[in-house]
Amino acid sequence: MKYLFGILFFGLLVFGCESGRKSIDNASKSTSEEMDTIRIANDSLEYEIIILDLGFNNWLVTQPPEGYYSQTFLENRNRLFVTEYNRRVQNFQLYDRNLYFQEINYDFNIDYGYEVNYLLYNYFMFFQERYRQSFIGGRQGPRQ
Repeated sequence: MKYLFGILFFGLLVFGCESGRKSIDNASKSTSEEMDTIRIANDSLEYEIIILDLGFNNWLVTQPPEGYYSQTFLENRNRLFVTEYNRRVQNFQLYDRNLYFQEINYDFNIDYGYEVNYLLYNYFMFFQERYRQSFIGGRQGPRQ
C-alpha cells in the first residue's frame, strides 16, 4: 500500500517511555502523560495519516470544531504548510532534524476530504504552538 502521508508526523521520537494508544474517539480520555495516536486511512485512495504527538488530542478539543472552516480554506492552508514543512526538511542544516525529519507526501491534486484536511491543519497549528515554529499563514500567538 502506498503511504501518501507515510507515517505522518512525528511521534517526535518516543523518548523511552511506554506510549498509550488512543483513537480519535477516545480523545477526551487521553492524559498528558500518554502519547496521542490518531490514524485515518482510506484504502481506495491509498493514503494513511498517522499523528503521534504528546498532547495533540487534548489540544484538539480546544479548537474550533469540524465544520468551522471550509474545506477550501483548509486545503489552501495545508498547501502552504506542507510546502514550508518540506522545505525545512530539505534544509536540515538550518532546521532541527528532530522536528523536521521526514517529508510529507501531500498531493495537491487529490481530494482527501474534510476530516484529513481538518486534522492536518490543526496538527500544523499545534506543531507551531508547541514547538515555537512559525509558518506563513499560521496563527501568530504570543511568544514567551
